[in-house]
Amino acid sequence: MALLFLRETMPVVHLSTRSRLTPLAFQLKARNSPTGCLGRRQDPLARTGLDLEQKKYLESALRVNQAGELAATLIYSAQTPPLLKSHPSLRNLMKHMYEQEAGHFSTFNHLMAKHRIRPTAMYPVWSTLAAGLGWATGVMGREASMACTEAVETEIGEHYNNQVKELLTWVEARQARGEAVGEELQGLLGVIRKCRDEELEHLDHAVENDAKEANPYELLTGVIRAGCRGAIWVSERV
Repeated sequence: MALLFLRETMPVVHLSTRSRLTPLAFQLKARNSPTGCLGRRQDPLARTGLDLEQKKYLESALRVNQAGELAATLIYSAQTPPLLKSHPSLRNLMKHMYEQEAGHFSTFNHLMAKHRIRPTAMYPVWSTLAAGLGWATGVMGREASMACTEAVETEIGEHYNNQVKELLTWVEARQARGEAVGEELQGLLGVIRKCRDEELEHLDHAVENDAKEANPYELLTGVIRAGCRGAIWVSERV
């Protein structure tokens, strides 16, 4: 019944064969193929023209972004069935936010495979915790669900904004030296900006839907935000 309910409430996304691979399988295929999954020989982040430290930063950032978007899709997937039982009017909003998160996840899966970046080793742990958090807050009701979204998006929005600031310093440094920025770096900057803006849109939706009326609001959001910060820190390194 739960699976049927999810099929009715979540979008049907038609994916290519490449997209249907799990993120880990897709990346293993890309690494083991002489031409990569994208149909041509790949040199990780070569076209960005970054130095070693910048490449390490970007690899870490993309690994965290992929893990975060995985968690977001699982939170909404688990949260939506119990939430809509008591608040069916939220169907369109939950579908909208889920579809955006699924789009982010697909984008970062593609970038991870394209640049041959390994996913975090904590993938199974984050998957379990995200689904559990989504279900628990969904059962707690609308206010708790929205408080969960507010807490997660506050941390993720700030995380993306820090990445945008870092990439902008690289762009400005290149421009100051009279060097071309390059399409690859500009594209990455555009992707992260778009994700940041959509995550902050979700935060606004949560506040508009009484996130701050959750009880206990401070405890709930504080624990979730601390968990997000911890997951980011670990995923950057493991």
